[in-house]
Amino acid sequence: MTVEADTGRLKTEADEPGWEVDPDDEWGIAVIATVGRQLKLRREAVGMRAAEFGEAVGYGEDLVYKIEGGKRIPRQEYLVKADEVLGAGGLVAATWEDVKKVRYPKKVRALGEMEAKAVELQLYDPLNVHGLLQTPEYARGLLLMRRPAYTEDEVERFIAARVARKAVFERDPVPELSFVLEEWALRRPLGGRVALRRQLEHLLEVGQLRNVELQVMPMDREEHAGIDGGIEVLKFADGSAVGRSPVVVSGRPVSEPRQLRILELRYGIIRAQALTPRESTAFIEQLLGET
Repeated sequence: MTVEADTGRLKTEADEPGWEVDPDDEWGIAVIATVGRQLKLRREAVGMRAAEFGEAVGYGEDLVYKIEGGKRIPRQEYLVKADEVLGAGGLVAATWEDVKKVRYPKKVRALGEMEAKAVELQLYDPLNVHGLLQTPEYARGLLLMRRPAYTEDEVERFIAARVARKAVFERDPVPELSFVLEEWALRRPLGGRVALRRQLEHLLEVGQLRNVELQVMPMDREEHAGIDGGIEVLKFADGSAVGRSPVVVSGRPVSEPRQLRILELRYGIIRAQALTPRESTAFIEQLLGET
């Protein structure tokens, strides 16, 4: 967010891609537009041109206009520096509290809000390590595999969103979390061998938490109840629950008891067919030794 020390050049859009606002995110658009408008009004009030202001905060003029026009989500460092340059007394920096609520994609925010309220989570991903368990390196390797390819902007935004979702492990009281992982997902070196090794180490660390159970589904199993796709079941303190799976109403969240029973039945069978948590830990340790 500053002038590059080696060249004295202001950072441009190519150097600092930033995050675009989702066009279908009405709340996000409103928040970013309001923050941008405040920045522009304060800049004009102190008599600074966009180019002059950009030089002061270490940004190119084009990015200043995009942020002020509500086309680009400002990062916290930008707002803090802008506050200093404009002499706003902390008022501009404080807008980060609003910006950070909309900096992630709309669907990711909705999922994160549900995860933050759940007292129990049952999670199975048949293709990859679940997002809540991914290291940033693994997440990057996975996102870069997508075709058509994500932009670098999108990759960075999704990584940041997945890292933010890990706050579920730090809640008090902590929720009960159950994960079933596929062996092939633990063997596939997305992002390289170093990234895979760090991912396996992270799984062993998370598996030691008292509220977390990790189970591995070996590739040699002759019976597997999870061939129809992933499963997510979130249960809440009031006794309600919400679930999701590709084979149930096209993957849309469901809360109807009959549909939830189907998902929980499938998840229970998958867990019974997988290795136990203790066996799974030993299995991951073995894979780590082979990596």
